[in-house]
Amino acid sequence: MAYSEKVIDHFTNPRNMGEIEGASGVGTVGNAKCGDIMRIYLDIDDNQIVRDVKFKTFGCGAAVATSSMATELVKGKSIYEALQVTNKAVMEALDGLPPVKVHCSLLAEEAIHAALWDYATKHNIEIPGLQKPVNDISEHEEAEEY
Repeated sequence: MAYSEKVIDHFTNPRNMGEIEGASGVGTVGNAKCGDIMRIYLDIDDNQIVRDVKFKTFGCGAAVATSSMATELVKGKSIYEALQVTNKAVMEALDGLPPVKVHCSLLAEEAIHAALWDYATKHNIEIPGLQKPVNDISEHEEAEEY
């Protein structure tokens, strides 16, 4: 299984690792099948811009790399732009993932959505297009063919 240089770089030198005390939104998702767990912390300012973002991931190298890249993609963006960060965007930014690791990018997308959902719930706002996140993405995988 070959990983791109970007995947290896984000695994060995992860960006934005850690947690944010009193975060505006926190999202935790997992994948029961592979045991990966990803938590994303968002610090969102009064203009609804993601001022800071951190992650903690328990999982394989690809899970760490996708978390790292996902945080880079949402930093400095509005909550609406952050919602548009898809697993496909994360994979493209990493120059691709092996097919068996595509679920890691889905985990990153869902963790961002879960953190945005937490933020929206706390602030009693609606983010158009944001759906209630799942805790375990393996539930989705059965429905989707890769």
